[in-house]
Amino acid sequence: MSAVEICHLYISHGHNFVGHHGREPDTHPMIDVAEIECVAGHGIRGDRYFDFKDDYKGQITFFSLEVFHELCGALQIQGCSPALARRNVIVRGVDLNEFIGTEFEIQGVHFYGMQECAPCYWMDRAFAPGAHEFLKGRGGLRAKILCDGLLHVSSHREKPIASILSSS
Repeated sequence: MSAVEICHLYISHGHNFVGHHGREPDTHPMIDVAEIECVAGHGIRGDRYFDFKDDYKGQITFFSLEVFHELCGALQIQGCSPALARRNVIVRGVDLNEFIGTEFEIQGVHFYGMQECAPCYWMDRAFAPGAHEFLKGRGGLRAKILCDGLLHVSSHREKPIASILSSS
């Protein structure tokens, strides 16, 4: 078991970078919300990846707040938000790569960690030059949602826990 805290939850209604190769990115904001509805096999209700493709491996994405802070320090970035990574769930207290190939649970919702959410060249534009290279191997986690449920930003009173349920 790992102590994991949900620090931010984000949704966006559209894609800024997907499908924009050779063009300017779009301007759909990441909306910071207190709670998200996870729908098994479909994604996050209201997010751009909801029902994106059948059996999509990135129904929900996770990113580490610790990695975000390391990135900002390494590239001397100030005043930006982890929303720039365009991941849904910003967590603290866990190495997300440990969840690849495993079923895990956070706040009663079950997920299956599919693969690293590998950074793309757009990260250099979203954050700063060098971000793409810095984030290789720590770009976050793509996961499938295995059961319906709600995730909410962790309060200071609850015990933050993530459970690894099985490995493949």
